[in-house]
Amino acid sequence: MLHINALIFRIGGRTLFDGATVHVAAGQRVGLVGRNGAGKSTLLKLILNELHPDGGSIALRPRARIGWVSQEAPDGPEALIDCVLAHDPERSRLLSEAESTTDGHALAELHERMTAIGSHAAPARAAAILAGLGFDAEAQARPVNSFSGGWRMRVALAGALFAMPDLLLLDEPTNHLDLEATLWLENHLAAYPGTLVVISHDRELLNRVAERIIHIDQGKLVSYGGNYDRFEETRRQKLELAAKAASKQLDQRKKLQAFIDRFRAKANKAAQAQSRVKMLERLGPPLTVIEDRPVSFDFPDPEPASPPLMAIERGEAGYAPGRPVLRGLNFRIDMDDRIALLGANGNGKSTLAKVLAGRLALLEGSLHKAPKLRVGYFAQHQTEELNLAATPFDHMQALMPQALESKVRAQLGRFGFEQDRANVKVANLSGGEKARLLFALMSRDAPHLMILDEPTNHLDIDSREALVAALNVYEGAVILISHDPHLIELAADRLWLVGDGQVADFDGDLADYRRLLLDQARESRRDGPRVTSPSRKDERRAAADLRAQQAPLRKAAQEAERTLERLGKKKQALQAQLADPAFYQGPADKIAALQRDLGALGKEIAAAEDAWMIAHQALEEAGS
Repeated sequence: MLHINALIFRIGGRTLFDGATVHVAAGQRVGLVGRNGAGKSTLLKLILNELHPDGGSIALRPRARIGWVSQEAPDGPEALIDCVLAHDPERSRLLSEAESTTDGHALAELHERMTAIGSHAAPARAAAILAGLGFDAEAQARPVNSFSGGWRMRVALAGALFAMPDLLLLDEPTNHLDLEATLWLENHLAAYPGTLVVISHDRELLNRVAERIIHIDQGKLVSYGGNYDRFEETRRQKLELAAKAASKQLDQRKKLQAFIDRFRAKANKAAQAQSRVKMLERLGPPLTVIEDRPVSFDFPDPEPASPPLMAIERGEAGYAPGRPVLRGLNFRIDMDDRIALLGANGNGKSTLAKVLAGRLALLEGSLHKAPKLRVGYFAQHQTEELNLAATPFDHMQALMPQALESKVRAQLGRFGFEQDRANVKVANLSGGEKARLLFALMSRDAPHLMILDEPTNHLDIDSREALVAALNVYEGAVILISHDPHLIELAADRLWLVGDGQVADFDGDLADYRRLLLDQARESRRDGPRVTSPSRKDERRAAADLRAQQAPLRKAAQEAERTLERLGKKKQALQAQLADPAFYQGPADKIAALQRDLGALGKEIAAAEDAWMIAHQALEEAGS
C-alpha cells in the first residue's frame, strides 16, 4: 500500500529524515510514534504530497484512495449528517443522476452500483459514526456552522471515517474528543477494514488499535511488530543489548590501546603492537547508544492542611441565576483524593472544575475551604494566555517577584526547563513544552489541590508517563478531566460521573464505564429514529439491499464469536499450566513469559469482546 524508500527531508537547516525506509502493507493498522518534533506530522504531509522530499521516494498503490482530517474545520449551513454524507462523492453523484435520468436501463445500472457501494445504508452508517463521536439525532440535523470549532473538527473526523478510504491518515484524532468519544473511536479503529496510519500519544488507543508500530528514531523509520506495549518492551531490550555491546567494545579498545602504548617502542614487541593497531582499526569507531532525554515532572508537596480541603453542601452551579448546570452538589475532597470526572462534553465537568478552582461562584448552597487552601488549576486554553515574546523564566519571575533567581530556576527545573530552555521565547517552544510551563506556573506555590483539565493534549507518551509518576508521588489532592484512559487508570482511584445535572460516585472502574457506554449506545440505537435514504423508490429493492447488508454483519458476528471461543480455550490452557505446582519448579524466565502471555491474552479477549459487541450492535441496527 505504502512504500517509503531512502527518504531524505530537511527543514530549517535540520535533517528530519535521513535515508528513512519502511513499507506498510494493505490492511495494516500502524501507529506512528516519536518524540515531539521528531517529524510525525511532517511525514504525513510528505505522504499527502503537501511537502516534497529532498531525496528518496514515497510510493502509493495505484488508484488508492487516501483519507485524512483537514486542519480547517468544516463550515456552512448544511446539516451535520449531510456534511458527512458528502464525503462519499460517488454516492452523491449516483443519487443526483438517479433523480434526473429517465432511461430505465441507465436507472437500473445506477441502482446496481448504489447497491454495490452500500448507498442505501450510508445514512445509517454516517449517523452511527456521528453518534459515536457525541452527536445525538437532534444535533445531527443542526447546521455545521452552529457548532464550535472543536465540535466541527469532530465532524471532519466523522467524514474521514465515513469515507472509508484505502489509506486513512490520522494525526492525534483524540485531541478534540472527550473520554466517551475516545473509547468509541478505539473500538471503531480497531475494526477498520482498510490501511491505517495513526499518530497518537494515547497509549491505550495504540495498544487497542495498532498491530505494528513505526518509530521515528534519529531520522530513521524503525518498524516493530505488535502494539505499543510490545514496542516499548522490544525497544528497551534493544537498548540494553546495544549498551552491553558498547561497553564490551569500549573494554576491548582500552585493552588494545594499553598494549599498543606499552609495547610500540620495544623492538621485540613492535610486530605484536602493530597487529593490535590493525585490530583496533577493525573495531571501527566507538559504538554509541543514543537515548531520548528523560522528561521531568516534579510537583512540590504542599504543607499539611486540616480536613476536608473542600466541601460543598446543597450546591448549585451555573452561569445564570435560576438556570443551574449542576444541582444537588454534596461532597467533600480530602488531601489523599485522586478523582477523575467522567461524562460527555457539555455535561458540566468544566463547570465543576471552575467552581472548585474558585473561578465560578455557586448559585446556591455552601462551599467550605480549609484555611490557607491553595488550589492549582490547569486548562489547555491557558496556553493562549502565555506571552509569546517572553521566556519561561520571565513568566515564572513575574509570579514570584520576591523570590531569588535560583528559586525561580529551581521551580522551572522541576519540569525540564534547564538553563538553556528556560531562556527560550515561548513562541519557539513546542506544544508539550508550553504545557510543561503551565504545570510549572500552576504548581509554583505548592497547591494542596490540583485541578487538571485535559492535561495531556500536547504531551507525548513519555511525558504522559512522567506526569503519571509525578501525580502518584504528589501528596495533595487531584481532580482530573481527561480523555486519556491510561492516565485515569493509573492516577485516579475514584470516579465521579457528571451527567443529567448531577455529580455522583461511579461504582466501578473504567472497564465498567466502557461497558456502560456500549450498553447505552445499543439502547440509543434501538430506541432512536431510523435514518432512511431519501432516494429509495423501490421497496422490494430496499428489502434486498437490507438482506445483502446484513449478510456480512452476520458473518462478522459469527467470526467474533469464534474468536472469543478460541481465545477462551487458550486462556483456560494457560491458566491450567499456571495452576500446576510442578510448573513452578521450572526456569523462572519461562514462568514470567507465561504470565506475560496471559496478560497479553487478557487484552486480546477484551478487544474481542468489544468487537463481538460492535458486530451485534451493527446487526441489530441493520435489522431495526
